[in-house]
Order: sequence, then structure tokens, then C-alpha cells
Amino acid sequence: MTRAIEVSDLTKSFAGLTAVNHISFRIEQGEIFGLLGPNGAGKTTTLSMLSTMLTPTSGTAVIQGIEIGKDPDGVRNVIGIVFQDQSLDEELTAGENMDFHGRLYRIPHDLRKQRTDELLHLVELYDRKNDIVKTFSGGMRRRLEIARGLLHHPSVLFLDEPTLGLDPQTRNHLWQYISSLSKEKHITIILTTHYMEEADRLCDRIAIIDQGKIIALDTPQNLKDSIGGDVVTINTPDTGAICRIMTEPWVIHLEEYNEEVRISLRQAEQYISSIITLINAHDIPITRVSIHKPTLEDVFLSFTGKTIREQEIGGKENMRMHRKMARH
Repeated sequence: MTRAIEVSDLTKSFAGLTAVNHISFRIEQGEIFGLLGPNGAGKTTTLSMLSTMLTPTSGTAVIQGIEIGKDPDGVRNVIGIVFQDQSLDEELTAGENMDFHGRLYRIPHDLRKQRTDELLHLVELYDRKNDIVKTFSGGMRRRLEIARGLLHHPSVLFLDEPTLGLDPQTRNHLWQYISSLSKEKHITIILTTHYMEEADRLCDRIAIIDQGKIIALDTPQNLKDSIGGDVVTINTPDTGAICRIMTEPWVIHLEEYNEEVRISLRQAEQYISSIITLINAHDIPITRVSIHKPTLEDVFLSFTGKTIREQEIGGKENMRMHRKMARH
């Protein structure tokens, strides 16, 4: 396969705070690659450096054979971007937004019109071509932004939290578009998300990023397989006691979290009665037992000891503390 992106030791610091900490990865042409992590983990900063909007503190990246620090204009010609925050002009029509973008890239008039019509058909907005964008729903605006990002035929498309704030039905609809772009157009897509289901369903490979570092990178299935075939979750006020007695050879991994113990093992149905018998033999109170296949949330918890939600809260506190310190 042809390599689309190669990131080497990429780092970004802001006034002593390291937002992205020496990350490296490679992405093949036509691959959907996900950066999964909580808000504040460094996902958007990574995309900003790759798209040449931020200059790295150290390290570099090569996109379609072009080094971001040496030829930023060349990089911009081969990439498309859909920002986390909307960047459409709400007072213009869908067609006018597309036309304006095409002019920025100096696409000739006839070709600009042809591609605009093709892409609006692709995202099912052709019938709304002459409607003002401020009348569009959130999902329609997202689809229009994706169409606009493809107008100059980029070989790499960056999507920063593409479904943030959308309802589940619209989110599913957008997932279909993103998958079809990769399969039918052979466009390389790198997306950031903190939605576990989105990363699991869309991405060929995922880099889990936390506090600026990549802590795991593999296919979604391999990441889930890495922590065992099944997860037994036991709710109890005495998690420590369960962890102390659960020493059987079929236990692959134990996670203690609040008032939960998560036991990773294979063929959980075969061992669930042994688990309950062992807990009852030690008179340990339990309130609930459940079995499920590992999820990416389990993977994140296994690597960090926290859920993504907890990391988001911690990240916000760190940012507030940093801003407070910067003022003094």
C-alpha cells in the first residue's frame, strides 16, 4: 500500500504545557484512521499541525510525500479539512459556499460548477443548492462542509469531531458518507473523536491518545482482543477484596474502578458460576453482575485506569489551572 501520512516525534507545547508529546504513526492511502481520546487529549492540536495551521515545537510529518514544515502550501493543496467548529457562511446559499471555496483554490469556473453539482448530489443536498445555509439543520451543515472540503479533490481529508452535537440518526447517516468516501474515492481520512462507537465502526485503525501521548494503536478488534475475550463486571462496595481473591489462572486482567471490578477472561459463561461461588465463599457483598464483550471504553480504562469522561473532566481542570497560573 502507498503511505499517505508519516508522523515522526511530533510535539507541540504552549507556554510550558505539552499538548502533543512526541507522537509517531503512519497512515496508508485509503485508510480511515482515528484519533480517539477525551477532549483536551491533543487530538485537535495534532490535526492543526498536520494541516499546517500550527507549527510543531519539534518533530515533523510528511503528507503525500510533502513535509509540513518545508512546503505548507503544497500540503494544503492535497488536504481537505472539516473543522470541529462550523466555518460556513450562513448568509450564503449552499452553492455559493461551494463556489467561494472553489475560487480560493483557483478552480476554473466550469470545473468548479461541475464538481459542486457532483458533490452536492453525493451528500444529498443538490435540491437545497440555492437555499441559505442558516435554514439548514446541523446534519445538513456537516454534510455541506464535507462536500466543500472535497471540492479541490484532496487525497487526504481531516475530520475534527465530525459528528459532534448531532443526533444519533444524523450521526449514522454521516458515518455512511465517510465510509463511502474511503471505499469509493480511495481518500485517506484521519478523524478525531471521543465517541467510542464511532471509532469502532468507522476506523480501520485507531490511535488512543491521552494527555498528549499515544498509549495504544491498532485495529479496533485487536485493541479489544488485547484485554481478553469477555468482561465480567461486578458491582460491589468492597472491590479490593474481590481483587485479592480473584487469582485463578483463567483471569487475564483485573480492573478496579469506583465500586466496580472488571474481570477480563475468555469464555466468561464457563467461569461465571465459579466467580460467584468464590465471592460468596468469602462473604463479599455484590449488587450486580454482568457480562459483555470488550469495548473500546474497556480498552481505554485498561490503559489509563479512568474512563474517557473522567479524563475529560481532569483535562478541563488542568487547563483551568494552567490558565490561572499563566495570569500570575
